[in-house]
Amino acid sequence: MVNVDEFIEEAKAEIAEEIGDKHAVIGLSGGVDSSTAAALAYEAIGDQLTAVYVDTGLMRKGETDEIRETFDYMDSLRIVEAQDRFLDELEGETDPEEKRHIIGEQFIREFETVAREVDADYLVQGTIYPDRIESEGTIKSHHNVGGLPERIDFDGIVEPMRDLYKDEVREVARALDLEEIISERMPFPGPGLAVRIIGEVTAEKLEVAREANHVVEEELEEYEPWQALAAVIGKATGVKGDNRVHGWVVAVRSVESRDGMTARAQELDWDTLQRIQSRITGAHENVARVVYDVTHKPPATIEYE
Repeated sequence: MVNVDEFIEEAKAEIAEEIGDKHAVIGLSGGVDSSTAAALAYEAIGDQLTAVYVDTGLMRKGETDEIRETFDYMDSLRIVEAQDRFLDELEGETDPEEKRHIIGEQFIREFETVAREVDADYLVQGTIYPDRIESEGTIKSHHNVGGLPERIDFDGIVEPMRDLYKDEVREVARALDLEEIISERMPFPGPGLAVRIIGEVTAEKLEVAREANHVVEEELEEYEPWQALAAVIGKATGVKGDNRVHGWVVAVRSVESRDGMTARAQELDWDTLQRIQSRITGAHENVARVVYDVTHKPPATIEYE
């Protein structure tokens, strides 16, 4: 386990040295990784940092309002409304890796736009060790590692937490006095709900995925999973009222893990699973089935794409 106090001082010194008297932007998603990196950078360089939250339209329910309230102490916080741009870029794309690269490139373009406005030369990221390992090993591309485009209009990228595991990041977040809603938050993928939708990302699938994930996080809070999620994985026949429907299939996943490199599917109470399926199928008329994923990692990954 990392010595938290030493790490914080060394990370702040590294950030200050790399950026010097210039300006930097950081992509702030609201997850523990980017939030902790933002807090470190803000302590290191203050108003030389502009935190950029990009509302991609792929975020969790209520995410944008939560970010606005949690990080209002950062005077330079920027909230960018980019939902239409991301959906337009993703239209028609079904390949998982291509979706990740499209999202990664669009993120960078959004950051570059803000960087030009504030005359920033550096990009700070909340990349952690498992991100690098999985991207280097081609398990998947992370938008802040393997999903970056070849052309990046920054003098440098600063990744102060590149050698930390998730549980170590949480320790740093607590030491920085970040709110519990951030420090204890379940992991959420950089590409957002796009990797919880098999195939093309559409407005309808996003609506289903957003509500289903909200239900799962609420219902499974007492189980304290390392990560719990819902994914739209395809269509199947069902019955709604007196009508036969060909509706969406939602897969529910809840796992225990230390660092995300391996994970075990949780054993959930039957009544809990029934309550989840009832809420999800009741929330959207076009959801026909809810299934529970019992696969460990490996052989599966935690996310679906």
